[in-house]
Amino acid sequence: MSERRTYSADLVIDGRPIHEIVIDPHYEAKHEDIDDVLILELVGGLDGREFQAESRDGEWEFFMLDRIDFQSKQYRLIWCLRDDCLFI
Repeated sequence: MSERRTYSADLVIDGRPIHEIVIDPHYEAKHEDIDDVLILELVGGLDGREFQAESRDGEWEFFMLDRIDFQSKQYRLIWCLRDDCLFI
């Protein structure tokens, strides 16, 4: 498995400016049909929206959005935000 990959961004999610997207490659083991380009598209759809955290662990909040329709398929996106940080 490769290392985490970082991409620049200009998003606002839950009222927080996001300037960086960090993708962990763990998804590659079970989802050969998904790549970083698709994930970046899905994350882009979060821009300007508010979400309720599924859970919290210290300074990390964990989120999940299920049944995202994109190009005639449905996806689930799981992401986390860290207090006072500008990345997702």
